[in-house]
Amino acid sequence: MSATVDLQQMTVAEKLRLMEALWRDLSREDLASPAWHGEILAERDRLIAAGKEQFIDWETAKKQLRQELP
Repeated sequence: MSATVDLQQMTVAEKLRLMEALWRDLSREDLASPAWHGEILAERDRLIAAGKEQFIDWETAKKQLRQELP
């Protein structure tokens, strides 16, 4: 099946509905995470265990991201 959408012509609400429909469809599949994902998680675990990383709450993370992004 082939589907084409013009993202530039879609409203935010339409885009969100499309994302939700795609996620609902994908979540029915038994998808394995790619190998690189496991490698990144293992590296983060090592950094946390070594005290080189720390967790912050979501509100703080959003504020930091908003400050960094234009």
